[in-house]
Amino acid sequence: MGSSDLCDLGLKISDLKCEVEEDFGPNLKILPTNDQVKELQTILRDRNTTRSDFKFYADRLIRLVIEESLNQLPFYKSVVTTPTGARYEGLKYQKGNCGVSIVRSGEAMEQGLRDCCRSIRIGKILVESDVDTHEARVVYARFPEDIADRKVLLMYPIMSTGNTVIKAVAVLKEHNVLEENIIVSNLFCTPFAASSVISAYPQMKILTSELHHIAPNHFGQKYFGTD
Repeated sequence: MGSSDLCDLGLKISDLKCEVEEDFGPNLKILPTNDQVKELQTILRDRNTTRSDFKFYADRLIRLVIEESLNQLPFYKSVVTTPTGARYEGLKYQKGNCGVSIVRSGEAMEQGLRDCCRSIRIGKILVESDVDTHEARVVYARFPEDIADRKVLLMYPIMSTGNTVIKAVAVLKEHNVLEENIIVSNLFCTPFAASSVISAYPQMKILTSELHHIAPNHFGQKYFGTD
């Protein structure tokens, strides 16, 4: 069914989004869609976007995705005293969070995380695909020593097949990170990748800005100026 068919049926984008979320289960979260988010997604997909504009608008979308990813982390109630002496009942993050970026494109999301959590620790995983078999293999991994006790934001902007993320999560689990303590922070995801990752790790959360059958695979080259 095409987009025109959906319009004929009177379906809204928000209705379609809920339908997709239900199909893939409750652990797939999609950034709330509005005109601003759609504009950012459009700019990043446009082949005529300059590199400086691409990086600027990518950073804006990254910030929105990181902020929403942080909403998936646990909080606890906290009471503070204001400068006027009043009591305020609020919330604070539970300690024990960290980020892990999948090199290289995932590194584009590191600054957005640091802008939100200034002292957060960030590890790295380098996953490469075999030219002939396309099988993913881990080349390098560096994590905080106590990562097994932490909630992990796994940052990777583009998921086309899900193979890279599946391999990266396998490495995290080898370091005793619980599957339910991992949140994948992602910009663009295909339905195929979502299905593959969720099938492999059903307890893990995924936060993305968009599910679409075509992923902007030029993201890393354009962002870092290597295209």
